[in-house]
Amino acid sequence: MTPEMALLWEVSLVEFLIVTVVIGGGLAFAIGRSTARSWSGWGVLVFDVLLLTVAIRFLHFSLFHGTFFLPPATVGTALHYALVDFVVLVAFAAAGRLAMRSAQMARQYRFLSAGNGR
Repeated sequence: MTPEMALLWEVSLVEFLIVTVVIGGGLAFAIGRSTARSWSGWGVLVFDVLLLTVAIRFLHFSLFHGTFFLPPATVGTALHYALVDFVVLVAFAAAGRLAMRSAQMARQYRFLSAGNGR
């Protein structure tokens, strides 16, 4: 495939949606759920998503001939698309964390949403 080099995707929109949104988003959602379940902080979530971003960039590189962090001539382009991937993945991870945390709070503090108790 020939690269399109758009602002958000490197090769094609379909490739971005499949690799970053579907595969990466699902994994990031699971990261968010696991950090909420273990009561870990946001720093753990950001670190885990950073590692996932490198893995997703490698998938872009290996499957669709996108840029990676080597050779040094492509580092700038790779950092741009890694930042885009990171922002998307953090959004999915935050959604997973907030969904799990609200379920935990609703289960733990049922009396707060049970009504007025009158």
